[in-house]
Amino acid sequence: MKPCNKISCQDFPCEDINIGTYFIPEKDLRPNDIKVVMISEATSTNISDNFYSGQDAADFVSVQSLFQRADVNINSIQDILDSGIYITTAVKCAKTSYLIKSNTISNCSEILEAELGVFPNLKVIILNGDVAIKAFNKIAKRQVGKRTIPNKSTYRIRHNQYYFNDIRVFPSYIITGKNILIE
Repeated sequence: MKPCNKISCQDFPCEDINIGTYFIPEKDLRPNDIKVVMISEATSTNISDNFYSGQDAADFVSVQSLFQRADVNINSIQDILDSGIYITTAVKCAKTSYLIKSNTISNCSEILEAELGVFPNLKVIILNGDVAIKAFNKIAKRQVGKRTIPNKSTYRIRHNQYYFNDIRVFPSYIITGKNILIE
């Protein structure tokens, strides 16, 4: 199953994104095997730097370095998928300024919600950055009426345990770009 065949943005209603960078993974995967989803902020401004664009893609290189720091040998996005981890973005287009508007996050959270629904055996969701946290909280509010992650600085809450139904949810930091490994 290819995520891009199951989910999409129909009308691109957002004003603060570059629709020319719209990206949903085209990688063929086995949804039943995915146990962990890592959600990053937004698609890269350069489509060739996305997680699924090859071993030299900036986003993949950032993630690979994190896995290596944890003594996990990852050489390709397929290695990550084979280990039961799927990586995606909360916003499916690149942002055009530093901040992403709340309406954009809300619109994209509906796509993300459909994307997460593809994985029946999901056990863990890692929210990498404030945009991912906000998008996921919008999903939680629609489904259960309340946010999963408190509206506080990540460094204050990241050591607490959060659950969305039976899925463990970890708030964390962005996993791409020059701010990686701040702490």
